[in-house]
Amino acid sequence: MAKKQKLELTWIGKDDEVRLEPRVLIENPELSYGDADTENMIIHGDNLLALKALEQDYAGQVKCIYIDPPFNTGNAFEHYDDNMEHSLWLSLMHKRAKILHSLLSSDGVLIVHLDDQEVFYMKVLLDEIFGRDKFITSIAVRSSTPSGLKTTHKNKTIIKQKDIVLVYKKNKDLRINPQYTQRAKWDSHYASFFDRRTKTVRKLVDVLFEEGIVEENTKVKNLDANNKKFKEFYTKHKYSIFQTQPTMPKDIKEKSKNTPDEIIAYIDSEGIENFALNGRRFVFLENSMNILEDGTDDLGILLCDFWSDIDFQNTQNEGGVSFPASKKPEKLLLRIFKLFTSEGDLVMDSFLGSGTTAAAAHKMNRKYIGIELGNHAITHVAPRLNNVIDGKDKAGITDILNWKGGGGFKFYTLAPSLLKKDKFDNWIIEPSYNAELLASALAKQEAFTYYPDSELFWKQGYSTENDFIFTTTQFITVELLDRIHEDMGEDESLLICAKRFQDACVSKYENITLKKIPKVLLGKCEFDKDDYSLNITESEEVEVEDE
Repeated sequence: MAKKQKLELTWIGKDDEVRLEPRVLIENPELSYGDADTENMIIHGDNLLALKALEQDYAGQVKCIYIDPPFNTGNAFEHYDDNMEHSLWLSLMHKRAKILHSLLSSDGVLIVHLDDQEVFYMKVLLDEIFGRDKFITSIAVRSSTPSGLKTTHKNKTIIKQKDIVLVYKKNKDLRINPQYTQRAKWDSHYASFFDRRTKTVRKLVDVLFEEGIVEENTKVKNLDANNKKFKEFYTKHKYSIFQTQPTMPKDIKEKSKNTPDEIIAYIDSEGIENFALNGRRFVFLENSMNILEDGTDDLGILLCDFWSDIDFQNTQNEGGVSFPASKKPEKLLLRIFKLFTSEGDLVMDSFLGSGTTAAAAHKMNRKYIGIELGNHAITHVAPRLNNVIDGKDKAGITDILNWKGGGGFKFYTLAPSLLKKDKFDNWIIEPSYNAELLASALAKQEAFTYYPDSELFWKQGYSTENDFIFTTTQFITVELLDRIHEDMGEDESLLICAKRFQDACVSKYENITLKKIPKVLLGKCEFDKDDYSLNITESEEVEVEDE
């Protein structure tokens, strides 16, 4: 029977199987900071291994994942031809995207920030993983201005000024929180003023002239919505400034047309008082007032799929750390998290860079997990978050949110690989593993949750409320097995992982299974490999002086 064909993106190495080792995460208390009970996490290590380490405990729990991966602009790879370079990038993203999909909650979203170099391939790749019907939109974000060296080849190409943000949902039950940006110009349709006390209508500019806000004979199209006095006026009188529209109940429209220049009040189907004049309904400015991103009530425009108002040019020292090559502004993350999350939701960034995602999430009271392979997890991310927690970070979205400090994060590294080869090319347990780390690693390998019981030494973890695991390096005798069995309940089962045990132990009890380590682990995954980055690096960082 012929293999069923499907539409898909293919590349060199797509079907290469990677059997990832589920590593244990080890906290570094010297780099953790603030509230000891925090759930916020920063992980320093290869992000594919880190994602695998998180998968068992966090599958289905992350509300929003934002990633800003290497753009593959030519600076990310060395010594590869074009076909191989492109394939490496796709392999890097494909393996990570599959785990990211599993980590998302049913109402979660994935946000991928790229440029034209790979974004269209990435969409096809994500269509395959998420399903084409889970694609929400692509957002064009103005990220630069056409100036300087960029314009050197303006006669040969169209200058790049935008990035593209892909948005995917996990399932169909996504709810978006609509956001509004400030309207830059006054809408000249709002040209009338309704005096509710006298029930009379006047020109808006005449009222503004009397209030000393504008000059005489000012035209409504020339009103400056950002003028402080005018802003105070229209905010106060948003229920009096209006435009007119023809839509209204047929009987009211006929009555209004038959009584020219007379204001007619009526109650609509929702119980709200409305007014009509000469066959047209009053639409008050209040309908165009919205809560903006900065929390103010002002003239708003619904945020759609073109974002041109975020400053990407002055972020190099945002957060008190210099990372000019690829740092994203905190306001970008503010907007994304407001659209798709609420306070207390868990967000993630597996290409954390300088820590913008974590800093923005912290200030917005979102829980977060950030993963970064580079050493700037220590030199940039941790100090930046320390400043946020101490209330010393005055940049970014601090003023918008009135952030004063607080909270904390825990800093983790990946445990060494559980197995390594000795000088005779035999697999052995990593010598640095102590009993606790070994027990934790075996629990993760066997899909148990590591949670040692305070009373029963053999209850080191569980898979269900009645199924437990015990890992030990000591020799398991029949006598020890008998003692353990005496403590077990009739409905309980136990997996024992040990280096050695008596043959008689193997089949003595139906509810106890024994596995020999490290033999039982061989072939399960790829041990003793710490780097799945495929030699991809961020663009070289360029230091800049503070202005």
